[in-house]
Amino acid sequence: MSAQTELPQAASETTGSCCSPSGSCHSGGAAEAPKGAVTTVYEVKGMTCGHCEGAVSGEISEIPGVGSVEAVAATGLVTVVSAAPLDEAAVRAAVDEAGYELVGVKA
Repeated sequence: MSAQTELPQAASETTGSCCSPSGSCHSGGAAEAPKGAVTTVYEVKGMTCGHCEGAVSGEISEIPGVGSVEAVAATGLVTVVSAAPLDEAAVRAAVDEAGYELVGVKA
């Protein structure tokens, strides 16, 4: 299972579900990163389902500069595409706000 949140999103793109335009919580894969974007993979402890993925994705998506977030409960990995490197403390605070634990950046 994976949840993906992309910003900005026009209201007309969301139909049938808050998860995706198709009405599914599954994106089928990560979107390509814009040129010059930074992709960082974080390990998050405690995600067990799609709801967990959505909570983590939603909180991280609110960090300024974040373009997309893909959380996968099965692996505990969260892939974040941003305009510039993110402050790990900000990511940690977002994950904590969602109720989970940031283990760190996946090497």
